Parts: sequence; C-alpha cells; structure tokens
Amino acid sequence: MKLKSTARILVAGLSVLALSACISNTPEKSENVGGTSNAKAGSNDEKGDTVVIGFSAPAADHGWMGAISEQAKAAAEAYEDVDFRLAEGTNEVGLQISQVETFINDKVDAIVLLPFDGAALTPVALKAMEAGIPVINVDREFNDPNAARVTVLGDNYGMGVSAGEYVCEQADGKTDAVVAEIAGIDSLPLTQDRSQGFKDALAKCDLDVDNRVAADFTVEGGEKAASNLLQAAPKIDFLWNHDDDQGVGVLAAINNAGRDEFTMIGGAGSANAMREIEADKGVLKATVIYPSTQAADGIKLARLLAQDKAMSDLVEVTVPRTIQLDAPVVTKENVAEFLPTAFES
Repeated sequence: MKLKSTARILVAGLSVLALSACISNTPEKSENVGGTSNAKAGSNDEKGDTVVIGFSAPAADHGWMGAISEQAKAAAEAYEDVDFRLAEGTNEVGLQISQVETFINDKVDAIVLLPFDGAALTPVALKAMEAGIPVINVDREFNDPNAARVTVLGDNYGMGVSAGEYVCEQADGKTDAVVAEIAGIDSLPLTQDRSQGFKDALAKCDLDVDNRVAADFTVEGGEKAASNLLQAAPKIDFLWNHDDDQGVGVLAAINNAGRDEFTMIGGAGSANAMREIEADKGVLKATVIYPSTQAADGIKLARLLAQDKAMSDLVEVTVPRTIQLDAPVVTKENVAEFLPTAFES
C-alpha cells in the first residue's frame, strides 16, 4: 500500500497486535493459540492461574457490533485459564448497568465493557474500579478517566484522515475533483471526528467536500441517503461512505442509478466490502478500517492485568493506560491481509 496513514497511534498501539509473545491475532481457536501446553515457557501465553473476565456490550444489531462480541468470545476461548462471563448484548442502559453490578457482586477478576452510553456507564465502572476490579473500556469512552484501568479505542478522526489521503493520492494533483461524503449519524462525536479528519486531509491537496449527506448506519438509511446524494450530484469523482454496514444500501442505490463514474471508499472494514474490493468489478475500491477486534484486544489485556503480567513487546512493566488502534486503508493490493478478521455486514 502506497498510502501511509497519519492516524494518531499511541506508542502502546504499536504492540496491540502482539499483546504477548506468540499470540495469534486470528479469532479462531487453535492448539497453538493462548494458554496451551504448547505455549513457550515464560511467555504471556503460558497457562497461568484461572481468571474470571466479565464482558458486556450493546446488542449485535449490525455487523460490526456482532463481530465485537464474537471476537471477544473467541479470544477468551483461546485461553484455558480464562473463565469468560458473557452478558447478553443490550441497548438498555439500565440493564447494562445491572450486568456490570452482577460482575462486581460475583467478584470477577476483570471487566471488559463496551458501553452503550459511555457517560451513563461511568458511575458503575467507577464502582467496579473502587472494588478493585480493573475495567477495560472499549470503543465508547467513559467521561471520567478513573473509571477504567485501560481504554482501547479505534481512531475515528484517523479514519477520515486515511480516507482523505487516499482520495488525494488517487486525484493525483487534480484540484477540481468532485468529492462526496455519506456520513453516519451527524449528532454523534464519532461522525463529527470522521468528517473533520476527512476535511483536514483533503485540504492538504486543495480539495474539499462538494456534496455531503448523513445516514444512520443502517442499510435502509444508506440507500436513502445515497439516492438523495446521487440526484443532487450529477457528477462525482470520489465518494467516501463512513460505514460499510450502511454501505450495503449505498451500493444498492448506486447500482439502481447506474452510476459508475467515481471511486468509492468505504468505512469500518466489513468482509462483504472487502470481497467487493477484491473482485474489483464495481465502484468500491477501498475501505478504511475501524477495528472490530477492539474487544478481543480488551480480553487479552484483561487477562494480562488479572495475572499481573505486562505487554511483553514493551519495556514497561505494566499494561499501558490507553491503546489506540490504527485506521489503515484496505485496497485490492492488501485486502488478503485484512479479510480474515473482517466482520460480516
């Protein structure tokens, strides 16, 4: 891949794909992955004391969120020394709070939590931390840094930067290129961050967003927003869609309109988007990753914390406080590298 993302990555993030020596990043369990007798003696993967890890996340109402829970479960199952407690996915704040309270009452060793609402789950996360249970906050941040021992994040601003840099590279100095954008839910900070990163990157090659609409991260919303955009913009050179789940609808609208004059870039990194990129028969030529592996990384970090271990690739003797993952661009040239851990829309 020619493009080098300028997505902000904390130093700890450089090692997140190797949280401990000899750990595979594939979600499938194998005899050589995690906590088995085959683990190298003294490595972080060597079987240790059994630890109980509670996990709670929102309902799997779209592909990315479904993959979050599936990959967290797979990461836990790879270790013989992890007792994994999976709470039912829910978008009811009160129920998720109750789930965390149950984990506290059960005195689990660690809690991995992707909150439906970060602010609303902050008090109960603080309660867990005060009880001596480390909390690993995934994706949606609490509004108090003391509510988590570790925070694992994607890079929404970096997604926009990566998408914008890809457009600049493909435009190759053409400053009159028409750029369009289909955002997610505009009221969400993550959408605002993605759009700002896109705008900032485009400005570096003297481009801007000529046509923009917002959808709602659903297939139906994506199709409706794309239809409106295509009617308003008779000519487009580049189109960035923030989310590959809503991208299913976006592509349907594009096909229905018979439009093929532009290059489309997706967002989040779904398997169906990557297969479309791999086939190279339509407008979709790239997608920007927003990792669905965040909670799986959270499980591995929770195990390290509960067993008083650190990240073996770092000099530091404790697990870092914050890990922010990269937002790379996936193209036909590198799709094989990312497809194995992609989620299904």
